[in-house]
Amino acid sequence: MSQPIENLDEVLKNHKLSKDEYQDILRILEGRHPNIVELGIFSAMWSEHCSYKSSSKYLKGFPTTAPWVIQGPGENAGVIDIGDGMAAVFKMESHNHPSFIEPFQGAATGVGGILRDIFTMGARPVANLNALRFGTVKGDSEIAKYQRHLVRGVVDGIGSYGNCMGVPTIGGEMSFDASYNGNILVNAFSLGLVKTDEIFLGIASGVGNPVMYVGSKTGRDGLGGAVMSSDSFTEESKSLRPTVQVGDPFTEKLLLEACLELFQTDHVVGIQDMGAAGLTSSAFEMAGKTGAGLVMHLDKVPAREEGMTPYDFMLSESQERMLICAKQGSEQAIIDIFEKWGLDVAVIGEVTDTGRMELWWHGEKCADMPIAPVSEDAPVLDRPISRPKYLDEVNAKTVDSFTPVDDQKAYETLLSHIEVVDKAWVYHQYDSMVQTNTTKHPGSLDASSIRIKENGKALAMSADCNPRYCYIDPYKGAALAVVESGRNVAMSGARPLSITDCLNYGNPENPEVMWQFAQGCEGIKEACLALNTPVVSGNVSLYNETNGISVFPTPAIAMVGLNEDENKVLPSVFQDEESHIILVGETKGEFGGSLYIKALYEETVGTLDTFDYQKELALWELVIEANKKGLLLSAKDVNAGGIAIALSKMAALSNKGVVVGIRLDKSRDIFDESQSRALLEVSKENMDAVIAMAKSLGLRTDIIGKVGGDMVKINDVQLPLEKVKDIYFNTFTRIIEQDL
Repeated sequence: MSQPIENLDEVLKNHKLSKDEYQDILRILEGRHPNIVELGIFSAMWSEHCSYKSSSKYLKGFPTTAPWVIQGPGENAGVIDIGDGMAAVFKMESHNHPSFIEPFQGAATGVGGILRDIFTMGARPVANLNALRFGTVKGDSEIAKYQRHLVRGVVDGIGSYGNCMGVPTIGGEMSFDASYNGNILVNAFSLGLVKTDEIFLGIASGVGNPVMYVGSKTGRDGLGGAVMSSDSFTEESKSLRPTVQVGDPFTEKLLLEACLELFQTDHVVGIQDMGAAGLTSSAFEMAGKTGAGLVMHLDKVPAREEGMTPYDFMLSESQERMLICAKQGSEQAIIDIFEKWGLDVAVIGEVTDTGRMELWWHGEKCADMPIAPVSEDAPVLDRPISRPKYLDEVNAKTVDSFTPVDDQKAYETLLSHIEVVDKAWVYHQYDSMVQTNTTKHPGSLDASSIRIKENGKALAMSADCNPRYCYIDPYKGAALAVVESGRNVAMSGARPLSITDCLNYGNPENPEVMWQFAQGCEGIKEACLALNTPVVSGNVSLYNETNGISVFPTPAIAMVGLNEDENKVLPSVFQDEESHIILVGETKGEFGGSLYIKALYEETVGTLDTFDYQKELALWELVIEANKKGLLLSAKDVNAGGIAIALSKMAALSNKGVVVGIRLDKSRDIFDESQSRALLEVSKENMDAVIAMAKSLGLRTDIIGKVGGDMVKINDVQLPLEKVKDIYFNTFTRIIEQDL
């Protein structure tokens, strides 16, 4: 029987393991005390980041199947069929904690990690998105200055890595709220294309098959990163900078090309990215899926630093590395490919039939543990939940609780709000046109689009979440994140097919946070079922809090949809002078969680109304089918800031004025955020056909005005087009660069 670890309580605390979990470890090891390597492995595999121990019970029941779903959750990324023997591979991941500690490297390695998830499946990455949340950036406070520093660092990191990889960043979203002051959110999405018969999975099988390490050498960077990401922040968290990985996009580009070359051979059984928890998670996950055992010789792992220990090798999160289960006899052929690309490659072990992980260090066994209980049977926690007390107060207030504001003043305040204005300062740092397939680029509103050269179709994608909605109603807010992402995709003429999610919440040890999370999962389930858009991949990020203050519930959703004709990607900005604008859907005076209340009164309050999924589906059907028939010039959904802000964005981006008159119950309803609405630009000769289609689908239509002129006029508010453009295009840069 091995000796107990000295200072066990302190060691367990440092590894974020409870005493109950340690008892489980003793049971799994049949009464033997773990050594420090084994304890580190348990710590990483059972961390919140890797095991989802707080969240897994709520993720069950997500709809994950449809005729077009090839691979659902459980692999590196999800896969959907897009016709003609082609598939789209996509996923979204969080890199929140690392990006707050070290914004450039945290964001850069977040992009690197999600790209590896895609090309590990055999797909070439063709499009990136991101969903970013920051705190208060306006003003001269120390918080605002630091948040501006974080914005600049994160954007630089994302742009640097994606641009070096030659993968276009074609869109994304960005929002700001004081709840993110102590914990920003950086969510990265990537999509790749692959032939349906060339998809690779992360498995290890076949007794005697070699296990091979490829990519960069292993260093001590990122050591304990998965465990760090499974805890809340305090004032001391800046000391965690060594737990943030350091990325090298040029090496990753070589790794991408080497892997894609390898996939054209018959040498590979399975391949896994070394992401969170590095060699530990990749090895345990690959073997855990098949029930295999592994023997690995850690002294054969290429090392970047002197004096590294087995603990370092197993828990390092050094970037740009893969683990391959190869076919016996293919070793030299694989070595030749990776050496040709200037990458490290080594045979470090082999597959066994023991079901155990046996680790060796210079001829001595340094760990021996069963794989299944570690990888498949991590603790599933049933944490207490309780409805947050704050909801009573925020749900009791309505827009009528506040002193009325003149509509013109409200319009100018909303138009210049950081949530509304154009983020060109951000996306101009990203290469959106590399690979020459981007057909709807960043800043062009609603979804982004790429053409598929191989079959003449197009893919549309959009990342969305309104954290204000999720704060006042975690269930409906999460459901509406699915709805909004789908609506944006439909506005481009594509049919929404599937989502990936990134569920960002606060501390799961807080029962109110767990209630928010549980409600959010139920809302996503409801929306995905109703809209027939299953979840194919995703990520959970908890402990997003600092000093006890949690972020708003932020279940980011990325929807992917298919347009059958790359030449029929529908724009979301005005196309022609004198064209007519049709408002589709009902304006009901909904202001719960609205930008109107936030911008004018600095509060996030109200309730969300009941939602009609059939109306939403009818709206999608109208836009998709009318676009197929060539009846629409442009389409834009109505969301934050209401009709007035949607029309103003369309005008600014198209350099075309607009004059609109809408019959509403109250004048302020030009700013309301009723769901299932869209603005359709239609030529005079097609108006009757579009209105007839809408009527057949049970949708209300109102002809509200025309495109043209040098003013933006919506009911009783107006500004010269040039003024609207100046506010829209220049405000963000003025804010972010004010202390440079």
